[in-house]
Amino acid sequence: MDDHTRDETVEPPAAGEPTGWDPNRAVWEHATLRRAVVHGIRLYNGGAYHESHDCFEAEWYNYGSGTTESAFAHGMVQVAAGAYKHVDFGNDDGMRSLFGTALQYLYGIPRDFYGVDLLDVRTRLTNARNDPTVLDDWTIRMDGSRPTVREVDRQYAARLE
Repeated sequence: MDDHTRDETVEPPAAGEPTGWDPNRAVWEHATLRRAVVHGIRLYNGGAYHESHDCFEAEWYNYGSGTTESAFAHGMVQVAAGAYKHVDFGNDDGMRSLFGTALQYLYGIPRDFYGVDLLDVRTRLTNARNDPTVLDDWTIRMDGSRPTVREVDRQYAARLE
């Protein structure tokens, strides 16, 4: 665990023992990454794609090139950006390009990384490149549920600006 990614206030997973959680010590390997995941996924699920992107982007810079954490955060940046292109601008070519890059970054990362159901994410991205309508009403699973956006998530993203 790196000191710059430690945060004792980050709660344990709502369910299961995802990659990144140490149940023996009851801590996240990189708690700030988990915090970004919680806020970023809930914002994504609330349709706040730009703010979701910001959550993952801010955390991405905590990790060196070539790390799993960096690849994951970068991939999730691309997921949020691709959804933003599709939903807010109707730019499906841009979405396809961003999702292709996201799939490259997310390749090989454990399917439950920091609680995110990456198998579902990768499947949805792949399918959306052929049929963008599969993104309509899609939300990302985390800790076995599809969490919804809260005011605290918007406040977190606002502090990143």
